[in-house]
Amino acid sequence: MTASRIPAVYMRGGTSKGVFFHARDLPADPAARDRVLLRVTGSPDPYGKQIDGMGAATSSTSKVVLVSPSPRPDCDVAYLFGQVAIEAPLIDWSGNCGNLTTAVGPFAIAQGLVPAGPDGIRTVRLWQANLGKRIVAHVPVRNGEVVEEGDFLLDGVAFPAAEIRLEFIDPGGGVAGVLPTGRAVDVLDVPGLGRVEASLVDAGNPTVIVAAAALGVPAALSQAQANGDAAFLARCEAVRAAGAVAMGLARTADEATASRPATPKVALVGPPAGYVAASGRAVAAADVDLVARMISMGKLHHALTGTGAVALAVAAALPGTLVSGLLGGVAAPDRMVRLGHASGVLPVGAEAAARDGTVTVEKAVLSRSARCLMEGVVRVPADMVCEAAA
Repeated sequence: MTASRIPAVYMRGGTSKGVFFHARDLPADPAARDRVLLRVTGSPDPYGKQIDGMGAATSSTSKVVLVSPSPRPDCDVAYLFGQVAIEAPLIDWSGNCGNLTTAVGPFAIAQGLVPAGPDGIRTVRLWQANLGKRIVAHVPVRNGEVVEEGDFLLDGVAFPAAEIRLEFIDPGGGVAGVLPTGRAVDVLDVPGLGRVEASLVDAGNPTVIVAAAALGVPAALSQAQANGDAAFLARCEAVRAAGAVAMGLARTADEATASRPATPKVALVGPPAGYVAASGRAVAAADVDLVARMISMGKLHHALTGTGAVALAVAAALPGTLVSGLLGGVAAPDRMVRLGHASGVLPVGAEAAARDGTVTVEKAVLSRSARCLMEGVVRVPADMVCEAAA
């Protein structure tokens, strides 16, 4: 044999797609596992195309998910998410992908990890092992199988599908809490930019929220405009690295850039504005509550990361943040905030509050869709798998 075969499923979740595995089918040693997964996706690729792998050369498509039975009685399955760097030999396991979270429940049902149950909505309780958080997915099933077809339209995805509702339970951050610095707005000292105001929010994923104007761009900029401007992207990375240090995620800005490119994310925000979405559809200012753009793995995301949407929704519910300031006050618990992104509009809600200096977040809610694109095996050079096993 010239190649080893590893069972895998290629899935779309939300506006992302990635390769899903049973964790049992991969090497137990993390370093050996990562070498295999890098080869599966086609990284590192100095040409930046991942031609010799399953990755598709964007942050939204260079991803892996490892699913296993949950060790916790309050969850059905556990999963690890890996953001695979394209040009570097690195998989960042520091955060979650809210979009691919949508596909974990369908994968678990289709693979027999969770019984489908009676027709209707199957509740699948997920343990997000990267962050140590619970997420509840509401997955439609019929005749013992996941229902994929439907009329739910998700901006950033070309075809309609069945709606899957996600509830991120207590999504607020780690030891340092939802606001790691204890402040709704911090001032970052960013090389080349000076003092930049930012709301540092750890919910869904750690996120550095800044006004787009502070980086010299309109919030409604297009993906092509952003990703064709190397100086702008460099400013975004400088802000991200400074935010990582302020949040206690890295000791230095250089460390943040080198060792954890996936988190924190950067969200650029601005007041409602009209613009043309990537599909060519006109988005009116009246259709959105604020405009948001997300920087992921050094590029402007074509839509919004799911976890970034969670962070923005939580920020909307907290007094004094840049987001609630744009809304003219905190969002009510039952309000879905309409985020205008590069591909359209995403409604998302959160139940959060600040009392006596302590921020609590009960949950954040948003809807996505998912679909199995291909199932079978991925093939990697046999000597690599043998080396990993050794």
